[in-house]
Amino acid sequence: MTGITSPDCSDNRPLAIIGAGSWGTALALLLADKGLSCRLWVLEEEVFEELRTDRTNRTFLPGVNLSSRITPTRDFGEALHNAAVAVMAVPSHVFRPVLRQARPHFRPNVILLSATKGVEIESRLTMEGVVRQEMGAEAVYAVLSGPSFAREVARRLPTAVTIASRVREAARLLQRLFSSPYFRVYTNYDVTGVELGGALKNIFAIGTGILEGMGLGDNTRAALITRGLAEMVRLGTRLGANPMTLAGLAGLGDLVLTCTSRQSRNFQVGLKLGLGQTIAQILEGMAMVAEGVKTSQAVHLLARDLGVDMPLVDAVFHILYEGLHPREAVRNLMSRDLKDELEAMTDTW
Repeated sequence: MTGITSPDCSDNRPLAIIGAGSWGTALALLLADKGLSCRLWVLEEEVFEELRTDRTNRTFLPGVNLSSRITPTRDFGEALHNAAVAVMAVPSHVFRPVLRQARPHFRPNVILLSATKGVEIESRLTMEGVVRQEMGAEAVYAVLSGPSFAREVARRLPTAVTIASRVREAARLLQRLFSSPYFRVYTNYDVTGVELGGALKNIFAIGTGILEGMGLGDNTRAALITRGLAEMVRLGTRLGANPMTLAGLAGLGDLVLTCTSRQSRNFQVGLKLGLGQTIAQILEGMAMVAEGVKTSQAVHLLARDLGVDMPLVDAVFHILYEGLHPREAVRNLMSRDLKDELEAMTDTW
């Protein structure tokens, strides 16, 4: 593609971030650190008032002060006016309706960067598929993913991520835009692989949290992470992803992070399930979205539609939505037919 101009500091063109959750706020802080003006669209009235009056986001990212370069707004027109790059940082289940509302305000040839990790339940599409349906096949689309807790980015701790786009010039432009001394960005052109890695790791993080809550030890967790990666590869290759992408930051990197850290919301959901709480009780007490809950349903249905065997995804789905007891799920997985490991890379567990 030609005609993409770099919205760098000298351009002085504001950037738009749609969604003021923890990740959207952290990305706004990152861009402000680089001297860029950023408009941050906020859904929640109370969050908007916090950002506007106190310059903090106590609801989603407490303990961090906003730069004066960040302008919170609840108006799509104000957020997107003349913005060359628009970052979508909203949960996957509201990605489509929010995009639909924002769409009339996008400038021509805007680069749409998704920071959302999930799969839409009804359509079984990743966010790229949603964008293609809503904005057309010619939309310039990219996705940012990788092992990155918002709190640590906001604390300026060293982080490495991937930005993927089918338009290579857009990927390289966004790489320059977001890279900083503490935020290293790699490029990739396998959008499918990057999006699937970011979505699937949340499901397996719920699984490892369940194991932790049940007290099943490190051996079991290591097995789930490894076989979870195999399921990532199987679904990814079925949909045209490069397996090497899933061995990289957006796949294995994010998988390890969310499956081993109690900072992960999805791990925390699983942990509480393993300790005996119901999913209704857990979600009632959460302010932020754990993407893996809805994504497990979407991927379970997608795998069924495609005829891809994903026993770990299915186990998490049955625990969340059908009341399967975690101990029974573990027994079912451990009693599956015995396999050769290399052959099992295409038929897990």
